[in-house]
Amino acid sequence: MAYGMKTMTHRTTFALDGTTATRLRRLASIWQVSQAEVVRRAVAQAESATAPAKPDPIAMLKELHASGRGLDPAKAEAYLAEVREDRKHWRGL
Repeated sequence: MAYGMKTMTHRTTFALDGTTATRLRRLASIWQVSQAEVVRRAVAQAESATAPAKPDPIAMLKELHASGRGLDPAKAEAYLAEVREDRKHWRGL
């Protein structure tokens, strides 16, 4: 089990306007963390907020059926009949 802070391997320098620098210091003080930790948390939160939502497979299937782009029922039934026959031969029935 690891104890203590993470080992930081990347140092970055960037310029901030006065208002942003003040806000950064204020958040660090309120949260009682370093300014770097404030930046890490802000970046993580921004990334989470912009991550694409996980697609809902049921909704996608319903959308496909509603669009009319789905499989033709006759072709689907023919395919399933072919699979059934192939399985009979495969199983030796």
